[in-house]
Amino acid sequence: MWNRLFSIYSILAFAFFGGCNSQAQSDNHHLPNTNSSDTVSLDTAPPPILIDQFGYLPGLEKRAIIRSAQIGRDADPKLGRIFTPSNRYAIIDTATGQAVYQGTPRAWKNGRVDEASGDKIWVFDFTAVTRQGRYVVRDVERRVDSYPFEIRGDIYTPILKTAFKTFYLQRAGFEKRAPFAQPGFTDKASHLGRGQDSQARLFFRKRDATTARDLRGGWYDAGDYNQYTSWTAEYITSLLNSYLENPNVWTDDFGIPESGNGVPDILDEVRWGLDWLERMQNADGSMLSILGRDSASPPSAAKGPSYYGPANSSATMTAAGAFALAAKVYRADDGSRSAALRYERRAQQAWAWAEKYPRVIFKNNDKSSNSEGLGAGQQEVGAQRYGKKRLIAASYLYAATQDPQYGLAAEQAYGRVKPMAADTPNGFEGDMAFTLLYFARQPNVKPQFRQRILRDYKQQILGGYNAWPVIIDGQDAYGAYTDGYWWGSNATKARRGSVFTQAVLADIGPQPKQAYLNAASHYLHYLHGVNPNGKAYLSNMASYGAENSVNSFFHAWFEDGDANYDDVRLSRYGPASGFLVGGPNDSYEPDSCCKRKTCGSAKNNSLCRAPILQRLTNQPPAKTYADFNTGWPLNSWSITENSNSYQVAYIRLLSKFAR
Repeated sequence: MWNRLFSIYSILAFAFFGGCNSQAQSDNHHLPNTNSSDTVSLDTAPPPILIDQFGYLPGLEKRAIIRSAQIGRDADPKLGRIFTPSNRYAIIDTATGQAVYQGTPRAWKNGRVDEASGDKIWVFDFTAVTRQGRYVVRDVERRVDSYPFEIRGDIYTPILKTAFKTFYLQRAGFEKRAPFAQPGFTDKASHLGRGQDSQARLFFRKRDATTARDLRGGWYDAGDYNQYTSWTAEYITSLLNSYLENPNVWTDDFGIPESGNGVPDILDEVRWGLDWLERMQNADGSMLSILGRDSASPPSAAKGPSYYGPANSSATMTAAGAFALAAKVYRADDGSRSAALRYERRAQQAWAWAEKYPRVIFKNNDKSSNSEGLGAGQQEVGAQRYGKKRLIAASYLYAATQDPQYGLAAEQAYGRVKPMAADTPNGFEGDMAFTLLYFARQPNVKPQFRQRILRDYKQQILGGYNAWPVIIDGQDAYGAYTDGYWWGSNATKARRGSVFTQAVLADIGPQPKQAYLNAASHYLHYLHGVNPNGKAYLSNMASYGAENSVNSFFHAWFEDGDANYDDVRLSRYGPASGFLVGGPNDSYEPDSCCKRKTCGSAKNNSLCRAPILQRLTNQPPAKTYADFNTGWPLNSWSITENSNSYQVAYIRLLSKFAR
């Protein structure tokens, strides 16, 4: 019997599901690819009335956003997209065609143009509608409807299952077969051939067979197939925390091969990542840093060799935390106690090595380190970030062992790192703060230290420069404030939402829990279509109710020009469902060779003039997005590539609203 270590479910149940039968009525990284199919934009304008394309929970706020583009690609009057709402709006039950609620939208900030989107905004609040059903928002006088949506207590459960199942599709060295993989997405186990994962060699001694290691398993990190120890460890801790924070939602029927074995599927999936992490650990406790893999479509077609990077301190310290949290979680199951003891031992060995050798540095894919070609993203960190990793590891080690040395290390590191700072609520550093809130819930934590953590988090939530004040002031026209749109902005949005669900878990106050939940829910709605692009930022979700989801994104499997996978609108299958893409990126640029016209050939230079660029240049920050998957030199990965880091941030937020 799984011990439910901590559950948000009881806290949220009334807010989510209470009042469902009432009804209100009112009068008011990466491979070059020059075979581009992205030369013609197939995007169509979404309705000017934006809603969460999946739907809403009965007991939380519900808002439709009406937009009128003033700046950006969609502000051209010739396109017919300039829209001014009437004063009469209604919620229409699609089953009966009858209005169940009527009202008037209100102008955001008295008609001010939102700088992030270039739009004028009106907000139509229909929170009073709680009855289960399928609806549209209608501008009664203009006769314009939103996309249809549902109100239902379990509306997000199938979305959670689909988003979570992307980890199954990202498994390396594992066959994807029916019925677990949908038609078109079956594939043989990848990277298990000669010289690949089970015989991976050290990158610096490629011809030395004595360096061969069995490093099979784990998950592809993103749209490429490389794998990074630090990041895999972070995915493991995030998934385990998602389980601990609302265990009731994590059932044994998510449609992976392990389903039905009596263990929550999330814990089965995490074991797949842990198995790989164990293979990456050396006998002395240190962790190898990275495994670089070949790419092809489908993944099993990749035949090139696999190479690993040497051990480093940052990977070792991060893995120490992941092993420690796994030890605590899996210890709760009689059938996993031997594994839990093994994880605890590995965590302590990793900690001891990293404490002895705190500055063993390895930079992959780096010219100065002679490691060009090993991986894509840079897994190494600087001294400040390493200090934060050490604080996180100490927190999880204390939770797993109750050994005072780790509690003392966490307390001392807290004073040096100062983790609860003004940027805590911005989403980028959110996971570190969330770890400390978890630490504060552990038994035998010094009361003064516990109160310090809670006090500091509360202070930053209520008084931080981009925290609760911007929420109550409605600073973001779309209801999901962030202070910028950079690479991976969708993950920042998801973590920002979790800032407020964590306030509920920690009982931060003084705001009502319902207020924090409402704030968090609007970040979900943003990702589900309430954004300036009217885009549900998950891939291929039409069958789940999203009429305008991601059609094409950067991934080596779903590559540009592929007749099966390129684009939902053009290909036999399109990309698989449920992947969260990076999102708007105000710093996007094609490769620098485009400016110099030195991309190697006239054909390559011509790619720099692709029409897709017109959708991405000189746009307001929140509109620097388009569905495309072109590789070099357009480098779509900085906008549309998936990443497991995005996925776990989204899953952690979404799982608080599912049942």
